[in-house]
Amino acid sequence: MSAHLPDIAGQLAHGLLLTLALTALVFVGAVVAGVVVAVLRICPVAPLRSFGAAYVALFRNVPLLVLLVLFVFGLPDLGLLYPLFATAATAMALYWAAFVCEVVRSGVRAVPRGQVEAARALGLGFGACLRFVILPQAIRPMVQPLGSLFIGCALSTSLAAAVGVAELTGQAEFVTLRYDQPLTTFAITTVVYVAITLSAGLVTGRIERKLAVSR
Repeated sequence: MSAHLPDIAGQLAHGLLLTLALTALVFVGAVVAGVVVAVLRICPVAPLRSFGAAYVALFRNVPLLVLLVLFVFGLPDLGLLYPLFATAATAMALYWAAFVCEVVRSGVRAVPRGQVEAARALGLGFGACLRFVILPQAIRPMVQPLGSLFIGCALSTSLAAAVGVAELTGQAEFVTLRYDQPLTTFAITTVVYVAITLSAGLVTGRIERKLAVSR
């Protein structure tokens, strides 16, 4: 084991970098898409609200692994060829966007209705009311749920190994097959995932406390 330790550590480190990059891309994409879908769900235009509701219902009720397989193996059959990493990131971002949408919508509901009515009385339209009144006040109650979703994104990146992405779990599987050290390899992998989730929880708590003090 000791003779192969540098190789194992190098491959797991490469997988960790891919996991962190995939987590960041998925979470940022999910937040952007989730906010857009949330706006659609609360806007006054009925067809857009219906579209937002259908999006959430669809992606929240499809297993992420099924979605990954559909994107990675289905898009080439349609003549749409994209890099594997980008395809997996897109599928996962679209999936988690449905959950971000519900977090944003819940945060918007936490804003006192009197604030919205006051903004409308001042002549603010839907967009201005959302930008200057609703979303700034909705951020604080969204911090903790978004932190939990970030952790979910980080852990769910392990599913990308099933479609060929060589992230941390994928590299752990490769190392296990090559060096026959499953217990040690996956013990290290487990520690890394725990470190990622605990770090995310600490950062989330700190952000929440700072917003509470500033308020």
